[in-house]
Amino acid sequence: PLEIFVDRDGEVILKKYSPIGELGDFAKEYADSLYEAVGHIALIADRDAVIAVSGAPKKEFLNKPLGALVEKAMEDRKTLFFNRGEHRPKGSIIGDGDEDKFVAEVIAPIIAEGDPIGAVIICSREPDVKMGEMEVKLAETAAGFLAKQMEQ
Repeated sequence: PLEIFVDRDGEVILKKYSPIGELGDFAKEYADSLYEAVGHIALIADRDAVIAVSGAPKKEFLNKPLGALVEKAMEDRKTLFFNRGEHRPKGSIIGDGDEDKFVAEVIAPIIAEGDPIGAVIICSREPDVKMGEMEVKLAETAAGFLAKQMEQ
């Protein structure tokens, strides 16, 4: 689906519609809460790009295209999590192809009405960090909550 806008000069602007984009400020606040709770980078994405960032520079992640790992989590409708040293499939979180940017990561898809519409990502660059059941549950809870907001 497309959104159609008209700018001040009368030019027509077509923009790809992002259902989770409607949650803009809300997604940012949720990312901030996740970061405050776990102290790790928190990202919220729609189907195409990161829409909210907390705990890291916005210019590094905001509006950046998603990488293969996030796309896989959304396609499979399954939470993925990895720690350095464990078996990890090829791919990155962000579409820049930098696979070793993070030491640990959790990716929980946001599923609304049976369709993947985005993802909640918790990740860290700290050398000794390990993601566990708590981070997985927090990411899944965030994803479930955002999905319910979209279904209303």
